[in-house]
Amino acid sequence: MSKTNPNISRRHFLKGTALAGSAFAIPTIIPRHVLGSATAPGANDQIVVGIIGMGMRGDQLVMNVPESGRVGAICDADLRRTADATEKHKADWNVYQDYRKLIEQKDLDAVMVATVDHHHVLASMLACYAGKDVYCEKPLSLYICEGRALVQAARKCGRVVQTGTQQRTMEMDQFACEFVRDGGIGEIRAVECVNFKSSVPIPARGLPKQPIPEGVDWDLWQGQAPVHPFNIELFQHWSDKNGRWWGNWREYANSQVTGMGSHAYDMVQYALGMDETGPVEFWPVDGEDGISGPLARIDFRYANGVHVRLSFPDKMPKRGPQLGAVFTGSECKIEINRNKFTTNPKDFIKNPPDPELAVKWEGDGLVAKGHAENWFDCIRSREKPNADVEIGHRTSSICHLITITRLLGRPLKWDPEAETFPGDDEANALLDRPRRRGWELPELG
Repeated sequence: MSKTNPNISRRHFLKGTALAGSAFAIPTIIPRHVLGSATAPGANDQIVVGIIGMGMRGDQLVMNVPESGRVGAICDADLRRTADATEKHKADWNVYQDYRKLIEQKDLDAVMVATVDHHHVLASMLACYAGKDVYCEKPLSLYICEGRALVQAARKCGRVVQTGTQQRTMEMDQFACEFVRDGGIGEIRAVECVNFKSSVPIPARGLPKQPIPEGVDWDLWQGQAPVHPFNIELFQHWSDKNGRWWGNWREYANSQVTGMGSHAYDMVQYALGMDETGPVEFWPVDGEDGISGPLARIDFRYANGVHVRLSFPDKMPKRGPQLGAVFTGSECKIEINRNKFTTNPKDFIKNPPDPELAVKWEGDGLVAKGHAENWFDCIRSREKPNADVEIGHRTSSICHLITITRLLGRPLKWDPEAETFPGDDEANALLDRPRRRGWELPELG
């Protein structure tokens, strides 16, 4: 079922494997567009990408690759998914089960990472060190230290790394966030978002062991995470059955606080002009219904005094902007959501963007095409994309900090420059996580 290009070099770019148990070394494979004196593909050159992770999102990304590019390879730990994708798209791609092998493919200029969350950073870092540009789906990271490592790798290697928070490229969101940022609604008095839930640990007793489906490499799928027996609740996507999915388990993800919060809190960062920093204080708020744990309500504050309240419930019926925020200013209130915004008073903005700008983002599976086009443009220009890796890291960090505040159940001070909790060893211990032997992050060198 799996096939590879016979012309691909198989020289190892790893300083050991899972069997050898050592850390990943920096690979030396360089794509064609950085060889010699060239620094970017020519205007007429197609950018060849590999897509890592062929679940629902990876399949959508196939349709979001602009005309100036083409897919050259796909990968998934579940070979049933790669088989379905090649059949659906009638494609003759190189197919891999292990993304470390896909990254070795010499003619790939870039990769799009749509794996489960706990593989995002490792796949992206290995691609950076192989000289490939990266589009990494949100959330950018599983934990804060991991996210910073990816930023450092992208900068060290001079790679263009786009985070898959596509609202950064949607014209309606750009206009609304920049309108708030530039003082359009006056002094900001309050910000309100949805209180998305965090994940929980896999029970100490585990989940019942089930047969591993044919074509699934379960050890490969688990990657850096602790080893657990196969169970469909640890493997399936949230849309598959009753919301029982890998995102609910802390070993693999942080549930919707990173799944949806990566979009919503990114609009807060953008509108407040905080792209390269973050809040300085987080604290739990007692809810009327006594909610605690993964749904504990958290508020946070920036150094300029802006207070963000996670006041809208993450449950049905849904209220408030699910993928944005409500900003209350001294002159106007504005609600920013995906691909749209509304104001109170209704006609406060006299020259809003043309509503037709929102139309191109609609359509089944095409919600990221313009965002991918921005990334392709930046691969050629070598400029920073709209959702640069630093932006993605800072927004993901807010999500992780909310989870840490819930875990500890007490107020926390945060230094966004040093990325530490000053004088708080207990909290600082939660910024990093142990990784399974053989799945360590590459050394920066």
